[in-house]
This record gives sequence, structure tokens and C-alpha cells, in this order.
Amino acid sequence: MVLVGVATLIVYTGVALLGFAVIEWVAANPPNPLTIVLVFAIVALFGAYLGYRRGVVRLAASLNARELPRHRAPSVYRRFDRLCAEMSVTQPPLLLASLDSPNALSVGGPRRGAIVIDRRLLRLLSPDELEGILAHELAHMEQYDTFINTFAVTLTRLLAGIVYLLLLPILLVLLGIDRAASWIAGEPRQRGVGLADLFQYGIGIVLAGLLSVFTLLFLAHSRRQEYRADRRAADVTGKPDALARALSKIHRATESHRGLQSLLYTHDDRRRPHRLLSTHPPLEERIERLLGEDARRRRSLGPAAR
Repeated sequence: MVLVGVATLIVYTGVALLGFAVIEWVAANPPNPLTIVLVFAIVALFGAYLGYRRGVVRLAASLNARELPRHRAPSVYRRFDRLCAEMSVTQPPLLLASLDSPNALSVGGPRRGAIVIDRRLLRLLSPDELEGILAHELAHMEQYDTFINTFAVTLTRLLAGIVYLLLLPILLVLLGIDRAASWIAGEPRQRGVGLADLFQYGIGIVLAGLLSVFTLLFLAHSRRQEYRADRRAADVTGKPDALARALSKIHRATESHRGLQSLLYTHDDRRRPHRLLSTHPPLEERIERLLGEDARRRRSLGPAAR
């Protein structure tokens, strides 16, 4: 057992030393910084593009979504056709699914994508309100929001992966010590919390701290995307008050358990820390902006609009 433990430690240490040698060589012969940035950008863009292209199929499969037949909802499709034509979006499939709550979400961009709505929205919302929700989701597609978000997530994972790769030699040494200690103790199958586990936990904490600024910037951008989608939906439908009513109805009907996939998540938490960590702005602010836009439109149209 002792010999096996020592041999295990030697093997892990040898691989770790090889990793250190590679890192040392790269440090002694650093590539051009511009090359590094370009490689990062290309890899992140490629990863985001793959996610973007496969997003529709994966989403439909994960939600067991089925396309809404045109003959079942002709009035919905009349409005949907008009929105797609006006927003220069290739008409995406309109899918029905049973989501965790009455909600809607979209994936893809203006040439390839899909919109998923919960079945309950067809009963919960009026035609004008549903039109506002569809316009909101089409606005996300029109502005490539899904691609931008996927790119940001891919870049974050890439940065985290590189940090782990740089620290891999140290992790291998600690893992070798853990395995060797188990063999020497005569309990090779016993697997408790070892040095390698603690090291990985520490890496996770450090990475969370280093990437926190990037994460906060991404979340702030995501909240701006929601405001832009609301504004675009209000412009294209001419009925910002209908979208405001739809958001309010969805919020009231939302169940306690909420999925993480929705791009129309309307949970309203006014506490500042939660607002900073939310992908969506507070519901009250969204509704207030929409109603303010509606009031401006009515004033500009004069008494005939009242």
C-alpha cells in the first residue's frame, strides 16, 4: 500500500512538473497580446454562435414545446404576421409549452429563432396584451439579445477555464498527495474532503470575486435590454398600456416556483442587492415607463386619443 501511494504521488507530481514546464515556457516566450485577444474573441464568438444556432432545437426539446397551429389561433397569427413584417424579423415558430408560470421567452435572432409562450397566456391576456408580449420577444430577437448574452456567458466560462488551466499543476500535486495518503493509510477507496477539494473551493471563491465586476456589468446590460425591448414593443404596437397590463397580469399570476429560462421574468424585488443581481429591472419601473410613454402618446394625439 505504501509503495503504491508513493508511486501515485510520483506520477501526479511528474505530470504537474510537466505542466509547470509548459507554463514557464509560455511565460518565457509570450505571444503577442493582440493575438491572445483575437484568439479569445474568436473562440468566444464561435461558442456563442454554436449556442445561438442550436438554441431553438435545445429549447424546444427541453420544454417539450409544440408549434401553435395557425388554424387554432388565426387572430393571434394575424397580429404576429404584422409584427414580424414591421420589425423585419423572419417569422419564427410560435411554440406552446407548459412553463413553470404564465410567461414567455425567446431565443435566436432576426433570421433564426423561436418564441415560446405558456399555454395559459392565451386565456390570461387580451389580444392587445398578448400582442405586446409577442412584440417584446421579437424585439429581443431583432436586437440579437440572445446572441450577446450567450457571448458574454461563453467569454466568462473561457476566462474561468484558463484560470483553472494555469492552476492545474498545483491541483495535480494536491490530488496526488490526497491519493497517496489514502493508499498509505490502507483505505484507497475512502474519499473524504482533501487538499485538492479545498483548493478547488478556494479557486471558486477567487474566481467569483474576480468575475464579479464583469457579472454586474453583464446584469446591468441585461436590464437595459429589457427596457429597450419594452420601448420597441410599445413603438411597434402603439399600445404601451397593453404591455404594461400584460406584465402586471403575468406578475400576479406567477407561481412561487419560477424557471431561470424566461426572458420576461417579472419578479419585483425592491431590495438594492437583489436589483443589482437581477437580469430584469423592477416591474414597477417597467410599468411606470410604459404608462408614461402611453400618456405622452395620448397628449401628442390630442383629445381624439382620449
